Amino acid sequence: MSASDEGIAAAAGYAPHPYVGGRTPALRALAAWRMRWPGAPRVIVLTGNPGSGRSRLVTGFLMMCDPGYRKQLPLDDLDPATVPPDLPAPAVPNPSGRTAAQLLWVIADHFGLNADRGEDIFPELAAREEPVTIVVPDVDRAGPVRAAHEPARLVRDVLKPLAATETVQLLADVPRELAAELAEALPSGQVQIIDLDAPEWADPKGLVLHAETALDPGAGAPELPFTTDPAVRRPLAEALARRADGSRLTVQLAVQSLLMQPEGFDPADESLLPATVGEALDLHARRLGVDPQTLRLLLAPLAFAEGEGLPVQLWGVLANAVAGADMSQDLADGMLLAAPFIRPVEPDAEEDADGEAAEDGTDDGRMLLRLQHPGIAEEIRSGLPDVRDAQTKIAMALLEAVPQQNWAKADPYIRDHLAAHTLEAGLLPQLLTDPGLFAHADPVTLRAAIEAVPLEQLGAPARTYLRTAPLLTRSQAPVDVRAAFLESAFVEDGLAPYAEALHTLGFDLPWRTLWSVPLAGVRAVTTGSLPQEGGEGAAAQPAPGTDGAGTGGEGPAPTSGPAPALRPVAAFVVPEGTPGSRTMPGPDGDAPEEGGGALLLHDLLRPGYVDADPMQVQLPSEETKAAAPFGFSRGADYLRVWARSGQEVVAALLSDTPLTGADLSPDGVLVVATARGVTARQILAAAPAVAPTVPAQRTGAAGSAASDGLEGDHA
Repeated sequence: MSASDEGIAAAAGYAPHPYVGGRTPALRALAAWRMRWPGAPRVIVLTGNPGSGRSRLVTGFLMMCDPGYRKQLPLDDLDPATVPPDLPAPAVPNPSGRTAAQLLWVIADHFGLNADRGEDIFPELAAREEPVTIVVPDVDRAGPVRAAHEPARLVRDVLKPLAATETVQLLADVPRELAAELAEALPSGQVQIIDLDAPEWADPKGLVLHAETALDPGAGAPELPFTTDPAVRRPLAEALARRADGSRLTVQLAVQSLLMQPEGFDPADESLLPATVGEALDLHARRLGVDPQTLRLLLAPLAFAEGEGLPVQLWGVLANAVAGADMSQDLADGMLLAAPFIRPVEPDAEEDADGEAAEDGTDDGRMLLRLQHPGIAEEIRSGLPDVRDAQTKIAMALLEAVPQQNWAKADPYIRDHLAAHTLEAGLLPQLLTDPGLFAHADPVTLRAAIEAVPLEQLGAPARTYLRTAPLLTRSQAPVDVRAAFLESAFVEDGLAPYAEALHTLGFDLPWRTLWSVPLAGVRAVTTGSLPQEGGEGAAAQPAPGTDGAGTGGEGPAPTSGPAPALRPVAAFVVPEGTPGSRTMPGPDGDAPEEGGGALLLHDLLRPGYVDADPMQVQLPSEETKAAAPFGFSRGADYLRVWARSGQEVVAALLSDTPLTGADLSPDGVLVVATARGVTARQILAAAPAVAPTVPAQRTGAAGSAASDGLEGDHA
């Protein structure tokens, strides 16, 4: 198949694809791939320069693959060799804005796979009896953070394993620099690279048709001397295509510029037509009597914009920052100047799904702007003398735009994408010390940015965030719950000041983490009390292998006056030989059973182990439990605390490792053990004004099983 097939198709009287407008050789190759024609490759890698029309070709091909959309196309008028068979539509996972891991799970959900881990997805696909067809468009738009280079990770971690799976028929649209990497792992008979800029796949006649259609008033163009007269329109379209040398983006921008500002244009002067995207920008500016650099500086903030687009309220602020001068008048006068290259975007309804809202209303009905095509952004960024300096200026301007440095009042764009800008500026590690930003920022975006930084460059708070991020993304938790998860994580990692800071930033936290100990092998926990002789409590002993402060935050300050008669403690069932533990006695005080484990006591309200006889621990009676304000239920890796009055859930805990034990004291201290250790949290939800009186305690060794609450253990 070659470009000469285009002429054959035209000679046979076939109509061009109504959306693609050409590309007959490529459409024939894709149709043969779809019908698994003998000799057709199992994997096709579609590539080309930015603006070559890859996305348009894939979209036009998928129109013919969709059973419902096929009915709207004049298939009988098209070249039969370009029309795929009427089969169920292929899977089309969209990578735009997604990480490689997210895209992989989109594929797993589409096919209903039962994989628990990402690496299990490919064997499950390989085990299917019937082959599956997957089309992955726009790989160059993958990832929530542009500078994190997610397209390369997507090719390495998802597309290459998919291509190697014999039951998968794959079509992927990838940037040229990644095309060879994707194809090189497969035998030549199984893979084909279609480079739309290569001579055998070029489509000069289709590009002329594309330009002529864009200039045609019948297709929506305004009536102008060079659009209404076919004798002028056709030569102009040919000149546009010839100058653009295969770039559909260049033709598109040139036509939009001419239609928007036709004054001063001579269709007979080919020097007024652009050969590149950069020339399209510069020629448009000159025709409007503006310095081309002014246009580029106005568009620079949009060239660096992340996510769905830049809020219009921030455009002027960032343009001033990049230019180092006041661009407000240029911006006010320059809407016609910038219009051919930008487009408005409807705000993503899911962007603030956690319910956050800026107090100044900037996220209420705000307009987002983005450039028409990533190729324009690449051109503008490449023309700047120092990209890192530009990103530094943008990052500083965004920081200054946070009202009173309060992240709750910041524009959602700043909260979610400041990290991406500082990443490319080389400043991200310095930003990662603010617990408020950790809680407010979109965890998917912030995690992607942090993961792009070498681990050795990250400080302790950023490492804690990175460890906690899977919980934040997995749970899709709202901001207050994210703050609660981070508060516990900071205590677990010995960063008590960061945990305490979260209690001062206006979050409605469900708990205060009292302490945490890194203790392996805990298989059960119980809360109770120890009688204290003389009315004075002995000081808690330091945790084994730690200093006197333990690994957690500061507990409640001791109160003045007489000490309580009972000292709240937590008892852990640990492996025998654990430092500080005592062998667990057998039933009725008999000799200990082999492998029965040992007991280790810890103060319930503050860091520190307790050196005491576990047989003296008094467990709450059933009456005490029934009178307590809270109950809890747990599963394999989650736990819920609920108010007994009304059964309302007041706290929900999710763990990245299975829970091995949990108990809730009558006064609302939740003690949870996992493979990582044991952590105590004071539930902060409103409780009865008068705390329940603690009746007589039942005595005896702290048992291996703790109460799971009225609802039992829900896996």
